[in-house]
Amino acid sequence: MTPPGKAEAGRDAGAAVAPAVSVCPETGKSAGATKAALQRLRHRPDFLRAASARRQATPGFLLQARDRADARQGIRVGFTCSKKVGNAVARNRAKRRLREIARLDLATHGRPGWDYVLVGRREATATRDFALMREELRRALERVHG
Repeated sequence: MTPPGKAEAGRDAGAAVAPAVSVCPETGKSAGATKAALQRLRHRPDFLRAASARRQATPGFLLQARDRADARQGIRVGFTCSKKVGNAVARNRAKRRLREIARLDLATHGRPGWDYVLVGRREATATRDFALMREELRRALERVHG
C-alpha cells in the first residue's frame, strides 16, 4: 500500500485519484435548486418520532417524515431495513440503495428542518429499478409536503 501523496511504480504521479468514500452533498447550488446538507439520524428516539409522524408508502420503500420546525439544523435522514428484508447481504444492499437515492434527491427535494426515514421493503428495495425508486422518492416527498 502506498502512502497518500506518493506515486506508485508504473503510475502517473500527476493523475488525480478519486476519494475512496462517498460524501453527502454539501450546501450549495445545483441545477437551479438549492441543496441542503444531509445529516444522519443515528439515535432510536429520532427514528421513533419520525415513525409516529407522516408516512408515504411506495412500492420500493416506505418514507416517514417529521417536521422538527428547526430549519437551522438542515435535513436529517435515517435508513432502516428489518430482518424481513432478508439476510445481512440483502439488508445492506437495500440500505446502500436507499442511501444513494437520498444522497441524489433528498438534498434537492427535501425541506430543511425535517427528519426523513427510508424503510426498506421485502423483495422490492434491493431489486427494484433504481431510476424508478428515485422517481418514487420525489413523488413521495411531494405528497408528504403537499
